[in-house]
Amino acid sequence: MTASEADQGIRLAELLAVLSLGTDLGMGQPMEHVLRQCLISLRLADRLGLGDADREVVYYASLLAWVGCHVDAYEQAKWFGDDLALKADFRRVDFASAATGSLFMLRHLGAGRPMAERVRLGMSFAGEGRSAARAILHNHWLAADDLAARLGLSQQVRDSVEQTFERWDGKGVPKGAKREEILLTSRLVTLADVVEVFYRAGGTEAAVAVAGERRGTQFDPDVVDVFTAEAESLFAGLDKASGWDAVIGEEPALSSRLAGADFEAALEAVADFIDVKSPFTIGHSRAVADLAGNAARVLGLGGQAAALVRRAGLVHDLGRLGVSNAIWDKKGELTRAETERVRLHPYLTERMLAYSPVLAPLAAIAVQHHERLDGSGYPRGLPGGAMSPEGKVLAAADFYQSRTEPRPHRPARTVDHAAAELRAEVKAGRMDGQAVAAVLAAAGHRTGRLPARPAGLTGREIEVLRLLARGLSNKEIAERLFISRRTASHHIEHIYAKTGTANRALASLFAASHGLISDPVEPGTG
Repeated sequence: MTASEADQGIRLAELLAVLSLGTDLGMGQPMEHVLRQCLISLRLADRLGLGDADREVVYYASLLAWVGCHVDAYEQAKWFGDDLALKADFRRVDFASAATGSLFMLRHLGAGRPMAERVRLGMSFAGEGRSAARAILHNHWLAADDLAARLGLSQQVRDSVEQTFERWDGKGVPKGAKREEILLTSRLVTLADVVEVFYRAGGTEAAVAVAGERRGTQFDPDVVDVFTAEAESLFAGLDKASGWDAVIGEEPALSSRLAGADFEAALEAVADFIDVKSPFTIGHSRAVADLAGNAARVLGLGGQAAALVRRAGLVHDLGRLGVSNAIWDKKGELTRAETERVRLHPYLTERMLAYSPVLAPLAAIAVQHHERLDGSGYPRGLPGGAMSPEGKVLAAADFYQSRTEPRPHRPARTVDHAAAELRAEVKAGRMDGQAVAAVLAAAGHRTGRLPARPAGLTGREIEVLRLLARGLSNKEIAERLFISRRTASHHIEHIYAKTGTANRALASLFAASHGLISDPVEPGTG
């Protein structure tokens, strides 16, 4: 498929279904969990006699509800170790009492770390950590709502996504709604999300049992009763059918299609959501996409190829959602097992994008961004002859851009240092000389534009926001900018007020979506 063919657009359902595969991995679930949950929700809607309008809400809300689960993965890993294990375990607990929640957090606090470190974390958790833990579900809803708005979904869908995190007993978030205050569409999705996990692990009996145990606490008793009576038919054929084909086949009749600039904007929104998984990658995908697209033009690949390369750059790191932040944000050397997990992420990107006929051409390019001409790259160790020109350009652009950004184990390189490292890769036979020359030419022709200042942010507030998004504490921001800790705190308060956010994770998403992160470090400053 060419770029011009792709300009015919992608169905909104298809894009959301692909994104749901990344959501699965980000929650520690196997791919197609959300798709299967969507089917269960729709079947429940049919049993309850919901009309077409409500059924459409169920469809889109079920695909979107958990899409923001990784936006505060940095904080999750900081306090609880493996963020994927934390979220996978979440569905196995009914948080009907404060004691249950406290025991859950205590069990995961500092998981996988030495006992002395777990004790130190426990001592500091009472303040900052407990506040971060309470904000997790609230952040997830706000992030999902932000994406829904950017994709043009209806207010009814957005309202239903918000209430997916509520509980029948009123102990949910964000507003503590209870009983019939919660939309029926949300109550269906909440139940389907949990019973799918238990059905996959233990069959119909296990799913019915957990629904009964949480009847009247997390779940609507009437919905549970319908589910229990119809469980066998609700799960019928679920293990044999392709979740993808079944969900796409259930797309509402008046479906939305994203084409042209809307398609591009949707992929940019996906890029922002990918990058906020770690404070070290915020703005990365957009920057790589722009650099690779411009380099493809410099190389003479043509406008259509340049458009495809840029789009592949926007989604090249989708597979990062399947790797724990305990690995991505680790300051020390990775173990062999952790390294193997990292090497898997381009493959995961490819497999998710390949589900969609429209996005499959992007998958073929995106999967190559860590391949090298001498066969030393990953995930497949492709030799240079097996790499496409577009793949070579994307690999060079990703290498260059990554070096200009900070990582847990090193500071950002200057643009001069990044260029020198990229040229060294050519001499070593790992990078294509023409692709590298095009990337460096594209990088060198970038103009020194002043950064945009959305939401009335001042230049200093943008500086503070960039450091906040990278995960620096108030003290570290103050030291970096040579200001007092109190001044740094005031700047952060102003940032939250102006951007309408309440914490680092959401402020980071704002920064990424407004292009405030991706400026490279200038020579002599990194």
